[in-house]
Amino acid sequence: MGAGHDHGHAHGGHGGGTATSAYRGRLRVALAITLTVMVVEIVGGVVADSLALIADAAHMATDAVGLAMALLAIHFASRPATGNRTFGFARAEILAALANCLLLLGVGGYVLYEAIQRFIDPVPTEGGLTIVFGAIGLVANMISLTLLMRGQKESLNVRGAFLEVAADALGSVAVLISAVVILMTGWQAADPIASLLIGLMIVPRTVKLLRETLDVLLEAAPKGVDMTEVRAHILALDGVEDVHDLHAWTITSGMPVLSAHVVVSSEVLSAIGHEKMLHELQGCLGDHFDVEHCTFQLEPSGHAEHEARLCH
Repeated sequence: MGAGHDHGHAHGGHGGGTATSAYRGRLRVALAITLTVMVVEIVGGVVADSLALIADAAHMATDAVGLAMALLAIHFASRPATGNRTFGFARAEILAALANCLLLLGVGGYVLYEAIQRFIDPVPTEGGLTIVFGAIGLVANMISLTLLMRGQKESLNVRGAFLEVAADALGSVAVLISAVVILMTGWQAADPIASLLIGLMIVPRTVKLLRETLDVLLEAAPKGVDMTEVRAHILALDGVEDVHDLHAWTITSGMPVLSAHVVVSSEVLSAIGHEKMLHELQGCLGDHFDVEHCTFQLEPSGHAEHEARLCH
């Protein structure tokens, strides 16, 4: 590529090591726990006629699917880049998170519908059995939460799984409270009320995760990266006259990228050289912004107009 079009790359390449992959083992353990408790709660819900337990089991099922999708996404994300897929399959994690959100919204809606139906047509619930199965679910959820606590800060996919398990833990608490109320007072409406609470816990968290996932797919600026500040930092460097075609987006969790065309005075380029200018740009952004991969195109004054003519 000719002079004035040098590209600089900060940090490493695009490997398959997404933020999620570090938690593969923990995701597997959480999946095994979730599947086991799901079966236990289904049996308990049927035996005790508890909609709250069945609702929690249904949410456990979505947890299991979400965890399985996260593990599947890790498998695809670890595959190397190709000529056609230059970032490999890193976006598989985000697609899995999106599918997980849609699944959660469906289950949340179903639970809310069934709870309303139980108000219309009450079904007696066995409080004692519900307490036993609800307690099993709560203990299992707390173990899974502990396993996923750190990873949810680094990966949207792990965060999706974490939020599901967190909602399940709260759901298990609601199940236990409703079972105690039924056992002590005989008030059967406590069961569908607990189910409503579980459904209402599922939906808002899912909407928040869905918004973050769509931001990645729509290539919005990475969270915490203020593009106005990025532009200001670049323009503050000696010799930089302008910056255009400035873009920042996220490939997958833990892989933000940035590209920009930087107009530099010919005098400065002649004095310090392209390589030093690129190092200064990379150092500037590396010190102030957490960006995995930066690409800069250095241009002399007036080159932007030349590009515009070529495009037309």
